[in-house]
Amino acid sequence: MSKAAPAKKPAAAAPPPGCTLDINDPQVQKAAIRIQASYRGHRSRKELREKGPPRVLEPLKDVVLIEGSAAKLTCRISAFPDPFIRWSKDGKELRDGPKYRYVFEDPDVVALVVRDGELADLGQYSINVTNPFGQCSDSARILVEGTRAPGAVPQSRAAPPRGRPQRGPAAHSALGLPESGWRCGQPSPSRV
Repeated sequence: MSKAAPAKKPAAAAPPPGCTLDINDPQVQKAAIRIQASYRGHRSRKELREKGPPRVLEPLKDVVLIEGSAAKLTCRISAFPDPFIRWSKDGKELRDGPKYRYVFEDPDVVALVVRDGELADLGQYSINVTNPFGQCSDSARILVEGTRAPGAVPQSRAAPPRGRPQRGPAAHSALGLPESGWRCGQPSPSRV
């Protein structure tokens, strides 16, 4: 068996005539640093484009507001850089102020507090989250529940059967007589 001579590695291509690079040349070193920084910047921008657009992590949930009290709509979001938050009700932008309060809790939790609830607060509330890489939105409803006056009859028992007197959970006088009652589908006058 004869041994074949090992294959020679091809020689590195020589630089074009008149073009030589010295790695110790300060100008070459500065250029190499700029190239590396440009690549890192590109990689960072690419990562921001992928991870930066706003997203809703926990959506808004419908809330029941009792007249005279406050309601809070809470949403968990993700966005980098920090987003611009805009709340709206039935398509109309809400301003941060005494009635509507923008709240920023944990780094990724935003909320809207609706104060002094009233029937006019019934509606569709939306959050719009925007940053340089995109936008997202979510919405929920606020339902308004009226308050009952002390001694008022719940809505489910508001109309008793016709012709039969019926007394609701009304307050009683010192004599033990009910202060109000129902007769023929109408509230009866006070007996005291």
